[in-house]
Amino acid sequence: MAMIRPFGRGAWWDCGLVLYLCTLFVSSGEGLLFKFASVYGDHMVLQQAPHRAVVWGQGDPGSNVTVRITPGDSEFKTVNSDAGVWNVTLDPMKAGGPYTVKAIQYFKGPTPLAVVIELDDLMFGDVWVCSGQSNMQFTVMMGFNSTEEILAANNYPNIRLFTAGLVGSDTPLSNLDRVEQPWSVASAASVGGGMWNYFSALCWFYGRDLYDTLQYPIGLVASSFEGTPIEYWSSPEVLKKCNVNDTLPKKDKLSTDLPKHIPIVSGDNQNSVLWNAMIHPILNMTIKGAIWYQGESNADHPDSYLCLFPAMIDSWRSSWYLGTGGQTDPTFPFGFMQISGNVPGSTNLGYPEIRWHQTADYGYVPNPKMEKVFMAVAMDLWRPDSPWLTVHPQDKQDMGTRLSLAARAVAYGDKNIKFQGPFPSSLELGSSTVVVQYGPEAGHIEVRSTGGFEVCCSSVKNTCDEATAAWVEAPMVHTIHPNATNSITVSTDNCHKIVTAVRYAWRETPCGFKMCPVYGMGSMQVPLPAPPFIMYMRVPQG
Repeated sequence: MAMIRPFGRGAWWDCGLVLYLCTLFVSSGEGLLFKFASVYGDHMVLQQAPHRAVVWGQGDPGSNVTVRITPGDSEFKTVNSDAGVWNVTLDPMKAGGPYTVKAIQYFKGPTPLAVVIELDDLMFGDVWVCSGQSNMQFTVMMGFNSTEEILAANNYPNIRLFTAGLVGSDTPLSNLDRVEQPWSVASAASVGGGMWNYFSALCWFYGRDLYDTLQYPIGLVASSFEGTPIEYWSSPEVLKKCNVNDTLPKKDKLSTDLPKHIPIVSGDNQNSVLWNAMIHPILNMTIKGAIWYQGESNADHPDSYLCLFPAMIDSWRSSWYLGTGGQTDPTFPFGFMQISGNVPGSTNLGYPEIRWHQTADYGYVPNPKMEKVFMAVAMDLWRPDSPWLTVHPQDKQDMGTRLSLAARAVAYGDKNIKFQGPFPSSLELGSSTVVVQYGPEAGHIEVRSTGGFEVCCSSVKNTCDEATAAWVEAPMVHTIHPNATNSITVSTDNCHKIVTAVRYAWRETPCGFKMCPVYGMGSMQVPLPAPPFIMYMRVPQG
């Protein structure tokens, strides 16, 4: 709401009652309305201490602006820039609320006037951005137990939700061009806003699980767009660094049952259009971190993901740091879902290569190339009966639980949280077997199904080159019982040459629902699947 007040008088004029005067005085000579940026609104969450929240908007160039927070006596002064943008950085605020933020713009003249706009029912807490393609856009209404989950949202009034509208741009925008869902208190209505609209299921379950642990306000900003490759979300600087061409195919073979939004802008070059329109406009808002679910639309050209994904994360971090004047951590925590399965029985290697490149070819995060990055495995959450195509798992609850466990460890520093599935520490080659030894952090592993392992059978030692090697199945020698051991032995009988490497779960859809071969037990008794890996033999052979 905006109000105007002549100086020296006690009465305020309500814009709802004095529409003509408000139009006259709230608008500048250039037609710029005095307003908050579109990512701000009643009921929102601002980032808590130790960070300082940034509040900004538009107004009359050169005019003075004062921002006040109540309850309390905090006051911040600034001046609208020549471009008509004002910006203040608040003091660090502890989690809690509600608060009201008032912004006052002062006009000079024979009868000086002040225009007041305000944000009500604000909370301070942690703000998380949720981005990616259709598996992030996929809404609570479309998932498992949707009726019960939507009704349960009424129990979380301290979680606040915002959904950016679907829009692209050839150039970076300073403000969101479209808002699908303004800031809302979590409720059945705000969480159950329809199919593909709001609210993001993964974003919701992730934030809900965090809230259950942290017990202070959580703000969730959903900014995702179905059927989009990572190139659309990357800045031109990232694309240049990774030597990416200017054009990509506009087809989206995964989205045959979704609304058609491609091409997003006119012309052949679609790269950076979502960075410009759905990320750049929110870079001035202080955040705690971001989560990401994307990669399926890069499976037909996976090689560039190895450079693009870490570079995009670095770019988002540095841009948010600069956009908020240093108030967002320059290495803010960034979480992602490894992509799930899709076509059963497919031998296409695009999906496993994307999963591997999502970790910068380490197989796990955090790692030296991806610090303060966390992930959750989803390849076992695929189901053949999903009504939204097999590429869209309905079980976003388990995804949210796994990802929030990782966030508690990496983003919030809880060293007691076990958040990673078993990962091998070494390979031991025998005469006809390989022993895959898992690290001590895995604890005792559980085998739920056989298979999943392959060995590279090469005519040249210490290499696994396509021209001289082939991958062959390596069956488990014997299955083990839960809580029995932390190693698995596989047979190399199918290889009549030199075994140079072992890989695991290297298929588009490597296992059935919660039935991958290897699991460990995470915190809160959450079973965690082992991630895919490739590991090379470290000893000279034959």
